[in-house]
Amino acid sequence: MKKTLLITSSFLLLFVVSISNVKAQEWSTGLDIYSSYLWRGAKFGTGAALQPGVEFSAGGFAIGAWGSYSTGAEEAAEADLYIGYGFDLGENASLSFTLTDYYFPFESDWTEGESHYFEPMVSLGVGAFTFTAAYMEGLGDDEINTTSDLYLEAAVSAGPVDITLGGGDGQYTDDGDFNICNIMVGTSKEIQISESFTLPVSGAVMLNPSTGGFHIAVGISL
Repeated sequence: MKKTLLITSSFLLLFVVSISNVKAQEWSTGLDIYSSYLWRGAKFGTGAALQPGVEFSAGGFAIGAWGSYSTGAEEAAEADLYIGYGFDLGENASLSFTLTDYYFPFESDWTEGESHYFEPMVSLGVGAFTFTAAYMEGLGDDEINTTSDLYLEAAVSAGPVDITLGGGDGQYTDDGDFNICNIMVGTSKEIQISESFTLPVSGAVMLNPSTGGFHIAVGISL
């Protein structure tokens, strides 16, 4: 444990020293309000979802916190921490690595009581296409919260429309076997409110062929 803490402290120290020499440092914060919380073929909670986020970025590095809190009778609270780095590969290509700690303080569709999930993820962007691979490892005392789930996704931006095809196993599908679990078509636009302010609006239709779930959601970003 002491060795782990020492390594972690050394890494954080090196990070602080390295970003101190980066001029392009930025803090950003925002709030998304969606009619439903949709993610990788699943719908969480009932009612609208409030999703705040805070991020610090420096060069290709980013670290932040993101959450989602439902307004309906069935709570679906989530508070995540993440750290990542992105590389510009040139020729309209990019590569990024992200490590996320998913924290569910209450019982949800995926969890029984309080639980954490850790997930390393890699994404490759080539032109209008994005390919993503993620592996979620649950840490808990019960069988549900200790599962390991693989998720693979391919997405393409075709003008104003984004099309996503995702497959996974474990909790992503009805029987736990790897299958297509996320077919999503989404779009977004900005509504001109005044000469200096526009309101981003987005919407998506999502189908999970494995579970039979079909959902539609719209939202705004502040």
